[in-house]
Amino acid sequence: MNFKQFAVTLLISGMLIPALSKAQNSDQPDSIDVFVKQKMQQQHIPALQLAVVRHGQLIKQKTYGTANLENSIPATDQSIFSINSITKAFTGVAVMQLAEEGKLKITNPISLYLDSLPVSWQKITLQQVLTNTSGLPDILDANEQVLENGDELRSWEKVKTLPLEFNAGERFSYNQTGYVILGKIITKLSGLHFTKFIEDRQFKTAGMQLTRFGDSYDVIPNSAGAYTMSKYVNSRMVRGKTPGTGYIQFPVFFRTAAGILSTSKDMANWLMALQSGKLLKDKTSIDALWSPALLNNGKIGGFNQLTNGYALGWPTVTRAEHPAVGPVGGGRSALFVYLKDDLSIVVLTNLMGANPERFIDEIGAYYIPDMHETNGFGLPPVIQKLRTALLKQGFDKSVAIVAELKKKDSTFSPGENDLNGWGYKLLSQKEMAKALSIFKLNTILYPESANAHDSLGEILEITGDYKAAVLSYKKSFALNPKNANASNRIKALSGS
Repeated sequence: MNFKQFAVTLLISGMLIPALSKAQNSDQPDSIDVFVKQKMQQQHIPALQLAVVRHGQLIKQKTYGTANLENSIPATDQSIFSINSITKAFTGVAVMQLAEEGKLKITNPISLYLDSLPVSWQKITLQQVLTNTSGLPDILDANEQVLENGDELRSWEKVKTLPLEFNAGERFSYNQTGYVILGKIITKLSGLHFTKFIEDRQFKTAGMQLTRFGDSYDVIPNSAGAYTMSKYVNSRMVRGKTPGTGYIQFPVFFRTAAGILSTSKDMANWLMALQSGKLLKDKTSIDALWSPALLNNGKIGGFNQLTNGYALGWPTVTRAEHPAVGPVGGGRSALFVYLKDDLSIVVLTNLMGANPERFIDEIGAYYIPDMHETNGFGLPPVIQKLRTALLKQGFDKSVAIVAELKKKDSTFSPGENDLNGWGYKLLSQKEMAKALSIFKLNTILYPESANAHDSLGEILEITGDYKAAVLSYKKSFALNPKNANASNRIKALSGS
């Protein structure tokens, strides 16, 4: 599994910092500023905007770094960032606004609101579309480009000819087609183009003065632009050492899925308006908005171990301690609303691949100290138990320790995905030896897992043991001949 797919946070040493009592946007740095600047330096993030809402008040708002690298233009509080797929959360709110007006029910089939849908689509509900459990074919191609070069009519007609990926409700699969459908429904039922409806009913109502729809083609005053660490070399995506310019366009009809640009202050105002009843009047509407969808088997599905569920346009961080809803966008922007803590955090960056959802919890820990990763926060209970034992007895004894724990408790069984996720957390903390021990342990406990061997190959490659890495990648590829990552790494490392 590729490193960027895992929800990880960075360990930062230091004392626990008391919660801040009032809004801060001064030049006097606090411990959060130190943490953010370290994270930006480590990940080569040019610019970042932060906003923190606590008890219904904006208590911290700060901008860091450079909005335009080409001309060395500093980022300011007026700098505007693309929020990419966080746009889907606005679409969820728009649908619930129409539901409150009695114009739709999320449990109704989409065919009740749109004509000329394929027969296989007609029983799919609005809720299944919003939660990415519809099984609809995706209107994006393998290169994540809108079908038919973004032509609205042709792409819509094309996607309708494609077969369903699975029966509705069977699993979670991130899908953009459903949000194109939602745009059509919002436009039809509201009497306004969906962009106008969202502008009027959310941007204006929440006081989002700088927020707008747009993309890389548009000339946007104070735009923070887009940068990326990745580029194609010889038809292969590679990671560079410094950021390069990124470019992405969102056709207007696609802008229920992505296409909003905003600031951290505007996003904070939006969250406060939502939670105070300005956008949705009924608390049950917000409850529905933030409740992860249950699949046909009664479980939830999401992107990864962190954002492990999906509600009505809102990814969810479903966990026993400090659960949250956490919309993420383009690997560059994220916001978490901590449902039991009256705390919300917005992080916007201009680097695709920054994945701020991986370190938002650590920012939250400056207000809620037990969320610090140094306390093992975020690890599943079985992994926390294993971690405690390994810290006492040594990571080099992991196999024996697991056997000992199983002997004491027959139900003790660290899962493959849990171990893999923890290994990547340790890797992000630069705990190379510990991470290597956990990835090796995973292949011992799950010898038939192609993913476990792929992950072991990755850390062996990172640590410079190319010969062992190739052997691990070969094992992964033998178990799963469709593993393109293993195949590519074997070719790349064969001459090392």
